Amino acid sequence: MEQPLDVPELAAGAEFSLRPWRLSDLQLVREASEDDYIPLITTVPSPYSESAAVAFVERQWGRAAARTGYPFVIVSADGQPVGNVGLWLKDLGQGRASLGYWVVKSARGQGAAVASVGAVADWALRKLRIPRLELYVEPWNTGSVRTAERAGFQREGLLRGWQQVGADRRDMFMYSLLNGEQ
Repeated sequence: MEQPLDVPELAAGAEFSLRPWRLSDLQLVREASEDDYIPLITTVPSPYSESAAVAFVERQWGRAAARTGYPFVIVSADGQPVGNVGLWLKDLGQGRASLGYWVVKSARGQGAAVASVGAVADWALRKLRIPRLELYVEPWNTGSVRTAERAGFQREGLLRGWQQVGADRRDMFMYSLLNGEQ
């Protein structure tokens, strides 16, 4: 049996850091579960319950154990968990991986997503030597579009009806970052 992935601690600029999920992160899950959008595009439970939040954290651990991805908690300089960024390895055999991220409403606009996506992308390209990173953003989500572009990703096109979000199929912009571009 293969060893679980080791989710490292990473610096994400001067103001943020990344680390593995802990059971002490349930308040972060609570705030994310109350967001209008995060539960639609993730496995964050809504409505919140402590048992569902514990199951969410355990799923993050399970992703590393199953070697399907690296889930990170974004932590502000004052130690407050403010979001999540994941590096997902489903297509690694084809030379690519994808990133997903969210930041709770109370911490948006402070650069957490850009710093964290940039740090994980740099680590994935340099240390893991993944040839291609991808991320997907709904066209209306201007904050996430800015995050992708500020983190160095290039928009490649529009994928029509690409992803199920809630009850609807939604269009997504595809962004990529190639090894050597960072």
